[in-house]
Amino acid sequence: MRFEISPLDTSLQSQLQSKIDQKTKPPGALGLLETTALRIGLIQASLNPVLNHPVIAVFAGDHGVTEENVSAFPSEVTAQMVLNFLGGGGAINVFARQHGVDLKIVDAGVKVALPADERLIDRKIAAGTDNFVRGCAMSAEQCDEALMQSALLVSDWHQAGSNIIGFGDMGIGNTSSAAMLIALFAEIPLADAVGPGAGLSTDGVDHKRAVLQGALERTGMTAAMARESPRSALLEYGGFEIAMICGGMLRAAELGMVVLVDGFIATSAFLCGQAMQPNLSDYCVFTHRSAEPGHALALSQLNVEPLLDLKMRLGEGTGAAMAMPVLYSAVAFLNEMSSFADAQVSGKKV
Repeated sequence: MRFEISPLDTSLQSQLQSKIDQKTKPPGALGLLETTALRIGLIQASLNPVLNHPVIAVFAGDHGVTEENVSAFPSEVTAQMVLNFLGGGGAINVFARQHGVDLKIVDAGVKVALPADERLIDRKIAAGTDNFVRGCAMSAEQCDEALMQSALLVSDWHQAGSNIIGFGDMGIGNTSSAAMLIALFAEIPLADAVGPGAGLSTDGVDHKRAVLQGALERTGMTAAMARESPRSALLEYGGFEIAMICGGMLRAAELGMVVLVDGFIATSAFLCGQAMQPNLSDYCVFTHRSAEPGHALALSQLNVEPLLDLKMRLGEGTGAAMAMPVLYSAVAFLNEMSSFADAQVSGKKV
């Protein structure tokens, strides 16, 4: 599936910036709220942007690389956590309810067959990816199908009225896939991109580094090769949930939605998408800095300052959900705060 993301129309930028600067505050005093309001106004090409029907989609998939003992939890936990989400008991459920977010749970490639449930969206590509230490994680056909299926879902949610969407993940072993992709696309040493994930010990992290280094040596893929063919990097090392997040982000940007980038896993999907369509970044707001060490390095390479730093490393789209009040505040001050002229307050002396 091909995506064509237009660059932002910046014709309103000076007007938006002037509107922000004329609010009853010192210039820049609202910090990241100001840059966020500007970004949302540009995405919507409006001096009075609105956030309608926010969606967070959590994509779940299993990873063959867990055969190499790179995770602190067994792969069965992926399915168990999906059932927890369906029952409303996950952290993302709590935060989505709290902040009025429509939560979608998608089976992208969970290993086991999940029971039929009207709250579960079944888009299973296969029963988990293959072990990328030994070969490609997925076939080209599977990768393309994952990109397409998530794009179709995002189209449906947009058609139903959403103009802002965040992406979450659930998948034991997915920090291994994300570390591979972030190392390649952000040009970070693989050893620095690898972290404890769900709670590996120091020895466990050392083992994980050695396993992933062997997977990199299997292909000999370099950053230049990944940039030249991002789809190849995705199918070699990705997960079905990462591929679906990538396709969903690309389609959301294509539709002019505000795209919320969560933590380590979602950022790996973003980097793949940005390599495919550089204009993707114009539509993205990075919601939080994960405590997974490779995430801070990736954000630094992207020259991005996320909205939150709560030392979280859970995934599930929790950072995107927690950022929703900040996003609402950014739009609210732009639309509702008095200007110096409105309030008859003297402005800054020249």
